[in-house]
Amino acid sequence: MISQAAGEAVKALYGLEATEKMLQLQKTRSEFEGNLTLVVFPFVKAARKGPEQTAQEIGDYLVAHCQAVEKFNVVKGFLNLSIGDGAWVELLGAIDKDDHFGMKQASDDAPLVMIEYSSPNTNKPLHLGHVRNNLLGWSLAQIMAANGNKVVKTNIVNDRGIHICKSMLAWLKYGNGETPESSGKKGDHLIGDYYVAFDKHYREEVKALVAQGMDEEKAKQEAPLIKEAHEMLVKWEQNDPEVRALWEKMNNWVYAGFDETYKKLGVSFDKIYYESQTYLKGKAKVEEGLAKGLFERHDDNSVWADLTNEGLDQKLLLRSDGTSVYMTQDIGTAEMRFQDYPIDKMIYVVGNEQNYHFQVLSILLDRLGFKWGKELVHFSYGMVELPNGKMKSREGTVVDADDLMELMVSDALKTSLELGKFADMTDEERQEIARIVGMGALKYFILKVDARKNMLFNPEESIDFNGNTGPFIQYTYARIRSILRKAEAEGLKPAITAVALSEKEVELIQKMNEFGAAVEQAGKDYSPSGIANYCYELTKVFNQFYHDYSILNEPDEQKKLFRLALAKNVAKIIKNGMGLLGIEVPERM
Repeated sequence: MISQAAGEAVKALYGLEATEKMLQLQKTRSEFEGNLTLVVFPFVKAARKGPEQTAQEIGDYLVAHCQAVEKFNVVKGFLNLSIGDGAWVELLGAIDKDDHFGMKQASDDAPLVMIEYSSPNTNKPLHLGHVRNNLLGWSLAQIMAANGNKVVKTNIVNDRGIHICKSMLAWLKYGNGETPESSGKKGDHLIGDYYVAFDKHYREEVKALVAQGMDEEKAKQEAPLIKEAHEMLVKWEQNDPEVRALWEKMNNWVYAGFDETYKKLGVSFDKIYYESQTYLKGKAKVEEGLAKGLFERHDDNSVWADLTNEGLDQKLLLRSDGTSVYMTQDIGTAEMRFQDYPIDKMIYVVGNEQNYHFQVLSILLDRLGFKWGKELVHFSYGMVELPNGKMKSREGTVVDADDLMELMVSDALKTSLELGKFADMTDEERQEIARIVGMGALKYFILKVDARKNMLFNPEESIDFNGNTGPFIQYTYARIRSILRKAEAEGLKPAITAVALSEKEVELIQKMNEFGAAVEQAGKDYSPSGIANYCYELTKVFNQFYHDYSILNEPDEQKKLFRLALAKNVAKIIKNGMGLLGIEVPERM
């Protein structure tokens, strides 16, 4: 509204059609009077006057022609506008009417964005790195949808290769027919144990061969176990029925385990692809590119892409024996996806160690004619670690996702009991709220950090009911819901009427109104941390208001009902904002 009025002012005064970029409105700095500041430097040339005189003229015009602007002051080239209470009340009314305020719905012709995340191997359970990946991918999907895009969430499962054969071989040799049912273990954990068992026995064989005088590198290749694993891989490639049957059985155990973990984590997918189905498509696509002269075959029969014109090196696409590499599989997956969906933008959520891989993939997909190839987005994120000694996984090398989630929920239960937050609740309610708070703490702590940075996840710091944490925001939401329940019991209904507003109330409405801009910016930057930090800022502003002003004990009835409406809408935006992060908010705590 103000931006539009400023545009009209500039046109009327100077005959200038101001672009959206020129009309820069920002929150007035705390040391100056006003609510919004217009930067007038873009209009100085058209005005043929100095910045201060230009600002003065625009300010005079707005006070005369825009009801919302009550007064103004000029500081050099900055026009500080004070917005009248009526405009803020009207704005709260608009926020109140829209259950999805700040978020856009996808139209029929909206662009389709595909987001790939998770990408697990079927030889071990999901770990802490996967937790960050899944949370980022899920949140990014919600943010892109809130920006009016159609979104498809996909996963590519690495279900073939030597690492899978290692687990299979170890199970055959040392498993005695053990199953998830007979052991009471989740399938992914069971298979992970056999992957570790393979490594243990393989190391022993290598050590024994070295002790016999063999060179260590040769011993690694000549160890009987690794030879058997390679033989099994060849049989798999040749569709050997026994190997394929075992592979399917063990993979199904893993998928059932993954599904449990995904459910606890609160993420899901619209379509899952499997490398066992995509690698042949990739080989065919590379052969097609070879026939078109896009790639070249070397004397040893291997196929390469020459990227020297792009400032890169040569990239292997097919080995001399005709087997595929990861790049080939990614090309095949892209081919399948493009056949399945009319993709406008493709986002890969993959760690920053793969930056070069995706730089190359983008070039290759563009060469092969994928319309989104050049603009594919590698959502590159940093490593996440725990403080040393905080927690050991069952394998002692990586932090298991299931163990971590269990720890978070039990810590939330313990902390909440110590703080007396579970009084008058049934055990079932306590467990459910502990789950919501524990998972909220985990998700928020990971998502509030800029994804590009490496991070240290500290479980103890994350479950804190003060500061920039999930539980702090969740507790504020629960507090507002408690106020609204009490109001309802007293027969009070929130109402938005013309009242005199305090500075804190204006600040709160202004902060709520920034939600749409925060969602838009998070979409442009591919940044869940932008939403996390907005939710924290809104929560802080509400708590400052609540500290200074009573709601239910306010003697003025109109103000009381207005503040209830204010609180109700803060809760709505917190719930919607945290929802974009995949975080639930409890009705009570």
